[in-house]
Amino acid sequence: MGIFASCFRKIVFAALVALPGGAPAAEGAANGIFLIATNEIRDPNFRETVVLVTHPRSSGPFGVIINRPLDHRLAEVLPQYEALKGRRDIVHYGGPVAREGLVFVVRSDEPPARAIRILNDIYIITDRRDIDGVLKKPNSAKALRVYAGHAGWAPGQLQHEITRGSWHVLPADAETVFAQDAASIWPELSRRAALRRTHNTVSSSPATN
Repeated sequence: MGIFASCFRKIVFAALVALPGGAPAAEGAANGIFLIATNEIRDPNFRETVVLVTHPRSSGPFGVIINRPLDHRLAEVLPQYEALKGRRDIVHYGGPVAREGLVFVVRSDEPPARAIRILNDIYIITDRRDIDGVLKKPNSAKALRVYAGHAGWAPGQLQHEITRGSWHVLPADAETVFAQDAASIWPELSRRAALRRTHNTVSSSPATN
């Protein structure tokens, strides 16, 4: 393991120990969406990204970038967790906020108590106790994605960015969240967003009414 990877491991472990609690209880309403970056975005943190976003009751919009895998396996970053040995989970870059902290997205029929529901059986986990539980029993989740850092917006900020054309918005879906080919996610969702926009334009045209 190189020097960078070793430092990354130490930072993530320290953040895991110090990470504050997340949502006080599992939130029931599924409200996940995808933000697809348009060519208006020049910020390298978000250029050509797809962000899985939810809106917890207790805070503003919160999400993780789903199409930027890093060159680190979770088992290498946190070797002290015996249950991770032999697993091939990759750590992804989740966003520019709290890059040293971990965020999990899991598919589970029995989510942790403080998880935030984003789709029918898919949850975001930020609470350190719940993350520790998954790390000790990773096979308890039907699917798992791990992110370093996240994205967040102040009240009204995201709506302003959408209005000015920085983001396309699509409903989130499980297949894309857990897609294996990260490089295809942004082009595919950009195509879907363009088709949807064209359909909406045609549907609202006076000639079609």
